[in-house]
Amino acid sequence: MIETRDLCKRYGDLKAVDGISFKVEPGQVLGFLGPNGAGKSTTMKMIAGFLTPTSGSASVCGFDVQAQPLEAKRMLGYLPEGAPSYGEMTVAGFLQFIADVRGLDGDVRRRGIDNAVGRLSLTSVMGQTIDTLSKGFRRRVGLAQAILHDPKVLVLDEPTDGLDPNQKHEVRALIQTMSRDKTIIVSTHVLEEVHAVCSRAIIIADGKVLADDTPQGLEARSRYHQAVSLSTENPKAAQELLTRIGDVAAVEIDPQDGRVTAFPRKGKPIFQAVTDALKQGNFPFSEIALEQGRLDEVFRQITQPRKVAAVTKQEAA
Repeated sequence: MIETRDLCKRYGDLKAVDGISFKVEPGQVLGFLGPNGAGKSTTMKMIAGFLTPTSGSASVCGFDVQAQPLEAKRMLGYLPEGAPSYGEMTVAGFLQFIADVRGLDGDVRRRGIDNAVGRLSLTSVMGQTIDTLSKGFRRRVGLAQAILHDPKVLVLDEPTDGLDPNQKHEVRALIQTMSRDKTIIVSTHVLEEVHAVCSRAIIIADGKVLADDTPQGLEARSRYHQAVSLSTENPKAAQELLTRIGDVAAVEIDPQDGRVTAFPRKGKPIFQAVTDALKQGNFPFSEIALEQGRLDEVFRQITQPRKVAAVTKQEAA
C-alpha cells in the first residue's frame, strides 16, 4: 500500500533523507521514529506529494506519487506537522471546503463529514473559527480533514501533539480501529505512541533507516529484556543475594528510588531463579516485575551510538 525506494532529499550539501526504502502492508500501523531533525517529516512530505524527492520514488496503492499524483492523493489522508489550516474559517466551513477539494457530494459527502466530526468529537466547536481553537482542537480538526474521504492510506505526522491525556487516548483508539482496513504511518518522537498503536517501528537518524522491527523485537535488544526488578527496604542486601545467582550478569540499584534490578546473562531466563532465591532466603520485598525491555534505551543506543559508547567508557573508568 505504501512503498519507498531509495528515497533521498537534499538541500544543497545537506542530505535530509538518505536512501530510505520500506514497504507498509494493509492492516499495519508503522511507527516512524527518530530524534528531531532525523528526516521524519521530510519523508512524510515526500510520500504525501508535498515535496519532490531529489532521487528515488514513493508510491501509494501502486500509484507513483510523482508520475500519478492525483491518483495517489485520492488514496491518501495526510495530517502534516502542525496541522496547518485556514484560521479565519469556521470548523464547519473548513470541512466543507475539504469535501469540495476531495470532490465529495451527496450522501458520501454528508457521511464523510458526519463521521469525521463524530469520531473527533468536534460538534461543540463547529461554529468557531479555527484560530480561536485550542491547540488540541486544531489538531483534531486536522485529523478530521485527513479521514474525511475514508482513505485507504493515512500518513499522520505527530497526530497526538498538543492533546491532553484523554484526547490522546481517544485518538489512539481511533487509529487502532481504522488500522483494520487501512495502512497507517505515524511519524513521532514519542515512544509511548509506539506501544499504544504500532505493530511495527522504523527508527531513523541522519536521514537513514537504522532499525526496522516490531516494538517487541526492538525491546528485546534492551539490556533490560528479561531483567527482574524489585522494590525492597534493604536494596544492598538484595543486591548481595541476587549477585550469587549463576545466570545473573549484574545487579544494579537505582539511585533515585532504590529499586533493585537483576540483569540476565544473554539468553538466560532468571525470573524463577530470582523468586526461588528470595523465598529460600525469606527475603522481604514489596513488588517484583519481569522487564520486557525499555524502548527508550534501545532508541538511544541506535540513534546515539557514539555518545552511548563514551558514557559507557566513563562509567567503566
